[in-house]
Amino acid sequence: MLGTIAKAIFGSANDRYVRSLDRTIATINALEPQIQALSDAELQAQTQKFREQLADGKTLDDILPEAFATVREASVRVLGMRHFDVQLVGGIVLHRGEIAEMKTGEGKTLVATLATYLNAIEGKGVHVVTVNDYLAKRDAEWMGRIHKFLGLTVGVIVPNLSEPERREAYAADVTYGTNNEFGFDYLRDNMKHEREQQVQRPFNFSIVDEVDSILIDEARTPLIISGPTEDKADLYIQLDEVVKTFEAEYYEVDEKARNVSLTEEGNEEIERRLAEAGLLSTDNLYDVENTQVVHHLDQALKANIIFKRDIDYIVKDGKVVIIDEFTGRMMEGRRWSNGLHQAVEAKEGVQIEPENQTMATITFQNYFRMYPKLSGMTGTAATEAAEFWEIYKLNVVEIPTNEPVARIDEEDEFYKNTADKFLAIAKSIREKQQIGQPVLVGTVSIEKSELLSSYLEKEGVKHAVLNARFHEQEAHIVAQAGRLGAVTIATNMAGRGTDIQLGGNVEFRIEDELKDLEEGPTRDAAIAQIKAEVAAEREKVLAAGGLFVLGTERHESRRIDNQLRGRSGRQGDPGLSRFYLCLEDDLLRIFGPDTLFARMMNSNLADGEAIGSKWLSKAIETAQKKVEARNYEVRKQVVEYDNVMNDQRKVVYEQRSEIMDSERVDDVVVDMRHDAINAMVGTACPPGSYPENWGIEALAAKIKDVLGIEPPLQDWLQENAVEPEMIEERLVAMTDKIMADKIAENDGAVWRQVEKQVLLDRLDYHWKEHLATLDALRQVVFLRAYAQKQPINEYKQEAFGLFELMLETIREDVTRILLNSQLRIAPQQASLPELPDFLTGHIDPFTGMDDSADRDGSARIPEMFGALGATTFAAAEAGGADRDNPYAGMDLSRNAPCPCGSGQKYKHCHGAAD
Repeated sequence: MLGTIAKAIFGSANDRYVRSLDRTIATINALEPQIQALSDAELQAQTQKFREQLADGKTLDDILPEAFATVREASVRVLGMRHFDVQLVGGIVLHRGEIAEMKTGEGKTLVATLATYLNAIEGKGVHVVTVNDYLAKRDAEWMGRIHKFLGLTVGVIVPNLSEPERREAYAADVTYGTNNEFGFDYLRDNMKHEREQQVQRPFNFSIVDEVDSILIDEARTPLIISGPTEDKADLYIQLDEVVKTFEAEYYEVDEKARNVSLTEEGNEEIERRLAEAGLLSTDNLYDVENTQVVHHLDQALKANIIFKRDIDYIVKDGKVVIIDEFTGRMMEGRRWSNGLHQAVEAKEGVQIEPENQTMATITFQNYFRMYPKLSGMTGTAATEAAEFWEIYKLNVVEIPTNEPVARIDEEDEFYKNTADKFLAIAKSIREKQQIGQPVLVGTVSIEKSELLSSYLEKEGVKHAVLNARFHEQEAHIVAQAGRLGAVTIATNMAGRGTDIQLGGNVEFRIEDELKDLEEGPTRDAAIAQIKAEVAAEREKVLAAGGLFVLGTERHESRRIDNQLRGRSGRQGDPGLSRFYLCLEDDLLRIFGPDTLFARMMNSNLADGEAIGSKWLSKAIETAQKKVEARNYEVRKQVVEYDNVMNDQRKVVYEQRSEIMDSERVDDVVVDMRHDAINAMVGTACPPGSYPENWGIEALAAKIKDVLGIEPPLQDWLQENAVEPEMIEERLVAMTDKIMADKIAENDGAVWRQVEKQVLLDRLDYHWKEHLATLDALRQVVFLRAYAQKQPINEYKQEAFGLFELMLETIREDVTRILLNSQLRIAPQQASLPELPDFLTGHIDPFTGMDDSADRDGSARIPEMFGALGATTFAAAEAGGADRDNPYAGMDLSRNAPCPCGSGQKYKHCHGAAD
């Protein structure tokens, strides 16, 4: 009570924070006449002036008012857009490393230029992260005009750039790109063998656009770089055939967890059928020999029972393409892990591609926490403020709107079933179209989009369907969703980042209608005509009530609903929003109090009748909070497990950096050899034990394997007062002499390069194997809970032991290679080789679901050992034989996939000799 009164008098903490910025805003505004008086050349000279001030000891905060005033004036001259005062507030919030929550249509893209310019002046680089490649390219070209005008360089990171192009983009003052591209480049950089091959600079400052989508929704799954394992297509097909004939009585489905479990009778039946199919190595399904079959059986059950075509994925051009559950977009080239994607491919009867092994991985949480300063902007962050602070230490600041929000948010309407609901929606849309009010309809899946489309066709309503099947045109379709009488059906938040302007979007109409018209009086006249038409149409739309946002059902998160609502009512425009729900909606059916809903609605509602109730809306909100809490726990669990790996990843990557930056690593190699000998002797000859109890035979075998020598161990044992230390010292002396002789026989500089490359090769190889082991451990460690143990604690303990074992294995491996290999000099290469193409993914490490990444070319992975630059070992095979090129006459991009189907980029396959 007292808190409510105090808030009414003094305002909320957020209000007080925003008001505290008034003095800075006043200072910026006071500078405006002075900045406006500058010529273009003088305005452009401001950047150099600011850099000199920073060099003289001033801070970014000291120059902020004048820098912001400079950006505002540059924006007016270059784009014809002047920052509002509330946009200046947003810029300050971004500069301070916080999240600016700004409603849709408030100009977040323009706001980012303020903090971007200020922080880019230092020359350390600023990354602006967007949700898709279209927005990255659009913003780099659009907002980049301001930065370029002021003398900054601008780069953009999109798929299929060459290594030099990426390096140049990262070297720019401001770099635009997607979260996936930035993350994958970080992982790839830490797989390279020379510092010159790396593309990224040290991290400085990042602004994340649509920060809730990137740091919350997509953060449920880590980025993964992987390579294929052996082909198991026959196994997938055989298991799919068995599962497809499996009756429902033999399994139970948990829709919340998206899991399928066999009943006791189901276990017996599946065991019998698998035995008949010859798929079991033993009579018992759960013997260790059948582990692989059990795993893939589980995935086949999920694929056939849980995963639905046109909801979770579609089949396009003979490939299974995942549908992003948050955006409804197709995720070309992205694949589920743990054999799930292969199981779905077997189900759909398309070509089955091999599984993949993890070679590098990182979560978005741990990636973005590496930036010394991180900020973000979105229209919806307040509901997740606690998570932003707990995970990223980011404060959420709600920025006031430039104009009061005039949108009306109506109560939800409830119907008994989907048919009644969709019939009511179709009639409501027809009524709105008849009065000219544009309608944006939000659906949760392709299936629902197409179902609603069929209802609208029956009602004679002209409409556009925007879902994952047509995502290429989504920005252009959504941009015109505010035109008179327009009806646009959009899957989830498709087209997010594109402003819906009442009457239509002038820029997009010019681009769509006049793209073939050359510059000149005719084009100018056509542009003027379009502007006049849009202005006249806007007045009619305003009179009809503005944009009507219609939700066909509630999403799992309140934030997604708020995003949909926020598409209406931009910049003080009138608008309307309403959600239509029914008992068959997934949210109500799975998470809501279904028995209460069913009893009340079935007994009190006639067919086609609707009900609206604050109590029902509250129940919906409660169900959404349940899902949000569950999803938060999933993300938290991903972070907890990745934090264990993150500590190890830091050690490995720091070690790699030290090796790459060192001219010589002979001291490291010597220490590794001595440590390996110490461990071998210590294991065979434990301290305090008698010589007759030592494992001399095992030690001799180990010495021959690792060191390549056969010392007279039995003779040494006959000596008086023999000690393990004596054996160790003699082995060290023998190996030191062997290495000294080998170095003397070869060029010293070449041998140092060999040592460096061997270290990197073995580190990479065993880190890759370590990741695979941790993947397997994470899949099964939850079973420890049945023994009353905390899975995460068990994981930490075992992961530490495995890491120690990995380090020991690396020491032995490096020692073995350098002592036993013969050096052969290969022709000097003109330049460093590019990192080979990898399969990239964004995959849930626990379920293999919710994949969101890109495929940048090849699925082929070369051996991790052997890329030695100017040197190779005698055992290495020479490759790269010339091949005929039947595609030489085709107009193929060097970075496009090769038409032969190898999975490699054209430049690495048939186009290699071009």
